[in-house]
Amino acid sequence: MTMTMGHHSPLGGQLGVERAKRAAYNRDAVLSASPARLLTMLYDRLLLDLQRAEVAQDIQDWAGASEQLLHAQDILTELTSSLRVDAWDGAEGLMGVYTFATRALIYANTHRDVDSTRVCIQLLEPLRQTWHEAAAQAPESVTASIPTARGTLGVA
Repeated sequence: MTMTMGHHSPLGGQLGVERAKRAAYNRDAVLSASPARLLTMLYDRLLLDLQRAEVAQDIQDWAGASEQLLHAQDILTELTSSLRVDAWDGAEGLMGVYTFATRALIYANTHRDVDSTRVCIQLLEPLRQTWHEAAAQAPESVTASIPTARGTLGVA
């Protein structure tokens, strides 16, 4: 009987190195991003999480769906906490959207309801597009004043 203790596949080691490089690149991209870019990155990741959750729910991968829905809720919490409702007239309405979406995602997760996930995708995708358009049109001096937190939400 032959035992191979401590033997690691060269391919496995290479994959680990590549993952570490990608993680470092993503971390650097987030840390160096303007506030407007961070906001669009958060929305991009939010919609990616929701799309992944929808797929997982469709195939009844409830653990996978839950993971994606919980991460989406974390992003909504971040967006909610960084929203200054006193800064502009539309902020109260946007806060209402975030509150509704958060509740819908909790329901989607606890009741395994893909329709609630889909409602959130339909609600938030136009906002994602709008933020991208606004960020592209705003001068850097304006985008630098958009408040965002720099958490660990995997936005890249």
